[in-house]
Amino acid sequence: MAGPSQDFWQERFERGDTPWDRGAPHPQLQAWLAQGLLSPGQQVLVPGCGRGHELQALGQAGIAATGLDYAPAAVTLARERLGALPGRVLQADVLAWQPEQAQDRVYEQTCLCALHPDQWQRYAQQLHAWLRPGGLLLALFMQARREGADQGRVEGPPYHGDINAMRALFPAERWDWPAPPYPAVRHERGWFELAVVLTRR
Repeated sequence: MAGPSQDFWQERFERGDTPWDRGAPHPQLQAWLAQGLLSPGQQVLVPGCGRGHELQALGQAGIAATGLDYAPAAVTLARERLGALPGRVLQADVLAWQPEQAQDRVYEQTCLCALHPDQWQRYAQQLHAWLRPGGLLLALFMQARREGADQGRVEGPPYHGDINAMRALFPAERWDWPAPPYPAVRHERGWFELAVVLTRR
């Protein structure tokens, strides 16, 4: 399988080597909560939930979200952070897992950019299958272009989510796209993310 293995992620979380972790919920999640795009009673999924900062914020808002992660160490950390708040954390392979019922919202922040691009088509199919028609994909597309891209190298994680590639990955026949420009959320590592809300057709 192309890209990082389960052992790669397990070792990262065991060592605490998670430089992408802000140590707090993503500011764009807080903005989407304030806008009312996420609310109690919805079926909400957070693939690649990592340490669970977003699950904690959702739980504090009364939203019982389901978090998924590949690495057992991440699952343990996320469950500890969630504590007695509403929600749950499952160890799962996002390329194979299926929910018991269609989801209203998927919060996509760190999963796509952690997967090798060879796996993106399968993951995009999963996202479409998980959501009900009219459900929202709250996406943060990672912008982490590296110099090696000029020589055709595919480098990551995080893998660069060029907006043209994202348009091809989430085509208009299956997703309604809002008009740009899209908010850019900076990261202290020098990356930034484009915040895009897609509606599943």
